[in-house]
Amino acid sequence: MINAQDIKNGTCIRMDGKLYFVIEFLHVKPGKGNTFMRTKLKDVVNGYVLERRFNIGEKLEDVRVEHRPYQYLYQESGDYIFMNQETYEQIPIHKDLITGVDFMKEGDVVDVVSDASTETVLYAEMPIKTQLKITYTEPGLKGDTATNTLKPATVETGATVRVPLFINEGETIEVDTREGTYVSRVKA
Repeated sequence: MINAQDIKNGTCIRMDGKLYFVIEFLHVKPGKGNTFMRTKLKDVVNGYVLERRFNIGEKLEDVRVEHRPYQYLYQESGDYIFMNQETYEQIPIHKDLITGVDFMKEGDVVDVVSDASTETVLYAEMPIKTQLKITYTEPGLKGDTATNTLKPATVETGATVRVPLFINEGETIEVDTREGTYVSRVKA
């Protein structure tokens, strides 16, 4: 159990039988009345975000979570098979629990977060940036670099990313896996 004033970003709590991660918190001290914590909580299972107030001194059930690196091996029906980098144990993780799944290729290492008491996988997260090769895009024309116009490009994982006009097929780009956006061109 933790006190409400000990809440920080990333804290995992169990409330109403569900697990929530704190994504935002604010310690509020109004002119009148008691001090409280205003929080935004993200449901681990379905990703819903809700706002909740906790009075200072209120006891909350915290959940101890573990972050471990797992390597993506292959896909089997709706699950993705990962290998623990320390024990070489293989586990399946459903597609809905993986952030940035569209930009994941075999051999990528992801951060798997699990409940330490039950060993249940809560979610898996790709690194924020990843490098991918462009397999198809319309050719760019000389002199098209002055505008900030974007065109669709298919990367090696099959996902589509909007890239500047000067990017060509066969080049490697850096992609933000959270939003699926182009970051920069990678120099060879």
